Amino acid sequence: MITGAYARQMARYNRWQNSQLAGFLQELSPEELIRERGAFFGSILGTANHLLWGDWIWMSRFDKGPGPESNPHRKGGGIHESVHLCPDLAHWLPLRETIDARIDTWVGTFGDEPISGPFTWYSAAKEEDITLPYAVCVIHFFNHQTHHRGQIHKMLTEAGSGAPVSDLVFLPEEV
Repeated sequence: MITGAYARQMARYNRWQNSQLAGFLQELSPEELIRERGAFFGSILGTANHLLWGDWIWMSRFDKGPGPESNPHRKGGGIHESVHLCPDLAHWLPLRETIDARIDTWVGTFGDEPISGPFTWYSAAKEEDITLPYAVCVIHFFNHQTHHRGQIHKMLTEAGSGAPVSDLVFLPEEV
């Protein structure tokens, strides 16, 4: 279905997107970042927090390392509390870099062969263990990122900001 090469490409895309996104977020005032915008996760920062939380929780499942529950700023650990992962950009930016580096390390463990086999994790949302093909979980991980960055892109443009170039075909060779 997918290979390690796909996962490495998507990790590069993730880092590129987050690097661009960080620049646009830093240009906004704190008020613009937390302004309620009617999005599922409320604000630009709330959605960026949820995106980061999702990456972190999936990485803790994939690499068995610490998850969002280890965050000193956390207010609960579930999906609904994910909007509060970081109180501001000063906390979000370094954590984003840390998780992106962790993603890079994880995808570096894949060879070029197809990703296969089952993957089991405990879902707090479902309150049960879930088992799906590992490849489907990897695809979901990267798709989740793209989905929420698209929401942030929309909110940035509505706020009168520029927004990152998001076309995968324009991913630079070096990121």
